[in-house]
Amino acid sequence: MLSFLGRSLIQKIVTLFFVSVVSFLIIHLAPGSPSQVDPMNPKFTPEMVERFREAFHLDEPLHVQYLRFYSDLLTGRSVSWKDNQPVLLKIWERFLNSLPLFIVGTLITWTLSFPVGIRSAIYRGGFYDRSTTFIAYFLISIPGFFFAYVLIILVVNTLEVPVIGMETFGVGGSSWIHGVMDRVWHLLLPSVLGATGGIAVLSRYVRSQMLEVESQDYVRTARAKGLTFDQVHYKHALRNALLPFVTMFGLILPGLIGGSVIIESIFSWPGMGRMAYEAILARDYPVILTVNFISAVLVLAGTLISDILYVVVDPRIRL
Repeated sequence: MLSFLGRSLIQKIVTLFFVSVVSFLIIHLAPGSPSQVDPMNPKFTPEMVERFREAFHLDEPLHVQYLRFYSDLLTGRSVSWKDNQPVLLKIWERFLNSLPLFIVGTLITWTLSFPVGIRSAIYRGGFYDRSTTFIAYFLISIPGFFFAYVLIILVVNTLEVPVIGMETFGVGGSSWIHGVMDRVWHLLLPSVLGATGGIAVLSRYVRSQMLEVESQDYVRTARAKGLTFDQVHYKHALRNALLPFVTMFGLILPGLIGGSVIIESIFSWPGMGRMAYEAILARDYPVILTVNFISAVLVLAGTLISDILYVVVDPRIRL
């Protein structure tokens, strides 16, 4: 195990280095120079642009800019070009906002997808299977922004309660119980909306994996031995169908950073996805590069976790 972890860490550090180089080069190859913060603003005179370039070392060679940027990032000195705030502090604040949205949405997705997909596979071709298949493809085909607006209109007109933002305006002076309940209410709708597409896709994937395993010889042998329904489907079939989902579980970690730009924008939720989108519009390259770097770290960490979990799910695999 230790030798595997050592090799894996070295490989991932090398991969992370190349990711940082490629992302840094892409930023500088994109249309417009990094110093062109707001070309339509008449206040940005050539003298101000030149001072800006000197302040952020944009007048130096590209490899020197690369070393300076990641040195500042790893030491916590990197600042946003938009408001001169520390980048890591800005990301941490938005991360704390996105974390509950991510956790609740992920729990809803994985909690509902497996029962729906497993039952559809067991009763293949029945009314339940056809109904869930229709609903799943219906949810996949609906654009997220359209579904969000319809859901907001229905909830607001029916219950007459606010759903935009992280809390109701003016609730700050209320009791802590009222504040917690208000925060939970504002969290519920975007979480459910974000989970609908994931449930539709993941339940279909669970169904296909279960159907593939259910046709294997060892499942038929388990039935022939007279094992109970639960032992056949949930002990023998489901355990062997879980292996692909271990990979998917490791790859959900980048969702902590990416979030959902559409949902966060519609619900005015100050999360990571919305911050990254605003940074792109504002040409705030330190924030963009930092978010990209942290996303790469989470992807590599997720793949490492997946490799370790393989052994737990399938004893035949050895590291």
